[in-house]
Amino acid sequence: MKTIKHITLLLFILATSVVSAQVKFEAKVSKQKLGINERLRVDFEMNQDGDNFNPPSFSGFTVVGGPNQSVSNSWINGVRTYKKTYSYFLAPKQRGNFIISQATITIDGESFKTTPVKIQVTGAVDIPKDPNDPTYLASENIHLVAEVSKTNPYLNEAITVVYKLYVSPKIAVDNWNEIDSPRYNDFWSQAINTQGQKVQNGTYNGQDYRYLVLRKAVLYPQKIGKLNIEPLSLNIALRVPTKRRDIFGSLLMTRVNKTVSAGNKTIQVKPLPEVGKPVDFTGAVGSFSFDVTASKTELDASESLQLKVSATGNGNLKLFKLPKISLPSSLEVYEPEHKESVKTNLTGMKGRISDSYTIVPQYKGKYPIPSISFSYFDLKTESYKRLSSDEIVINVLNGPSNSTNTSEVSAVSNNNKQPVVLNNDQFAFIKTKTDFQTIKPSHFFKTSLFWNLLLLPFLAIPLAIVIRRKKASRDADVYGNRIRKADKLARKYLSSAKKSLGKKEVFYVALEKALHNYLKAKLHIETNELSKDKINSLLKEKQVNNEVIKSFGSILQNCELARYTPIDIVTMQEDYKKAAKTIALIDKQAR
Repeated sequence: MKTIKHITLLLFILATSVVSAQVKFEAKVSKQKLGINERLRVDFEMNQDGDNFNPPSFSGFTVVGGPNQSVSNSWINGVRTYKKTYSYFLAPKQRGNFIISQATITIDGESFKTTPVKIQVTGAVDIPKDPNDPTYLASENIHLVAEVSKTNPYLNEAITVVYKLYVSPKIAVDNWNEIDSPRYNDFWSQAINTQGQKVQNGTYNGQDYRYLVLRKAVLYPQKIGKLNIEPLSLNIALRVPTKRRDIFGSLLMTRVNKTVSAGNKTIQVKPLPEVGKPVDFTGAVGSFSFDVTASKTELDASESLQLKVSATGNGNLKLFKLPKISLPSSLEVYEPEHKESVKTNLTGMKGRISDSYTIVPQYKGKYPIPSISFSYFDLKTESYKRLSSDEIVINVLNGPSNSTNTSEVSAVSNNNKQPVVLNNDQFAFIKTKTDFQTIKPSHFFKTSLFWNLLLLPFLAIPLAIVIRRKKASRDADVYGNRIRKADKLARKYLSSAKKSLGKKEVFYVALEKALHNYLKAKLHIETNELSKDKINSLLKEKQVNNEVIKSFGSILQNCELARYTPIDIVTMQEDYKKAAKTIALIDKQAR
């Protein structure tokens, strides 16, 4: 009987250990279907403590809160219950079907994963109107509004859209970030800089609010019919009051994350009227002046002039083309250079556009540039207007005449053929006689220059032999070469110090730098990492005389002391000579 009790107790302990050994790690969500203006809570729960918790990426959502960690540990009837939770609060970025992917954790050296969870995000849903609900309070006291200047513009007429964030004095905004930026499809758009905007006081639905202008944009519709202006959406962190009060009687605030949207705006774009539309109309809408100017009207053949066609005013300046000029073929015309000097503000584009033509006449004569017309649609009178330039005559004073050109110019100006009058001087500009002169033959052979060049190599041979012998003798003088090399090194490293003689601080800084650079090149070391003792030991290894080493050290010491003691130029010169001599000695003695 006693044995049975022991076996029963053992089985109970084994069963308890097996149950407790089962690890649970799972993901739980507050809801699997929510509106885009709602929040989703995700809890990752485990019944045993673990390490290296790795959450999923939460693709399609913005983490607005978390991770918040909580631990529950209790004993009930001798059985231990443990639960650890990581909580996240998510805001959907857009509508659609999403998956909360797997989270991982390591428990007792083994890796565990959660099961993916499917989430469906729908359009905005109605939020229960609970006066005590912080989310409801936030929605009633903060508004994002898109103000459109005109909802029924003409094609290519400028309209403005201004986004304002209205905040009630009852709540406080901590920060915000854009989660959806508007794309102005079927519009030419230009954003207006809003940096430096200040909070202003205003009213919304008859109540006092503060507001801030977040965005401004100028839009030119490029299609007729109904066009959609996409909304701007923000995720805002704010604080709203609660029913609770602190010990001083002030209302306590709670933090809320709120998604607000400006909403879609639809405008109806009207087509430009067909009645009275000029044939040469190129789409200019606004109010303009038109001008055609020439840089000069009198010049010679092969010279150039600039003909500028320009439109100035307020309208869609960047969205239409200026009329082309028509000139006789005798005038060489290059492709125009287009220039724009346009500023965009809330009233639209304003400034000037121009096409500058380079014209080069080939023959003399008079060339009329006929009047050029420019038409546009005037928004004030809602009618088409035409502007015309004056005729310009280009007078080419000097240059060859051309009968073809004469008849062509006459045809352009009068549309009638004119007789061509020829005279005997029409080819006077062509030379018929030359200025050539006879040159007497000369021979380079037997001249003094010829004999000097011939004998020069023979005279150079003895000179080369002498130079070669002197070089060989100098190369054999090992000791002398060392002295010369050392002197050259000293001059190289001490050149900057020599230039600073008389300027105490600059001179000794340059002198110290020269000594360090020499050591770096000679000993292949970085002197800023070594002590004076280490430098002395390295010089001894190179078999440098102790006196020379001491002299080198004293110069470095002088460089340091010079910053704090008065020194005259005589001492500087002595230190310079001593440094040059020491560098030369080290270079001779170092092995």
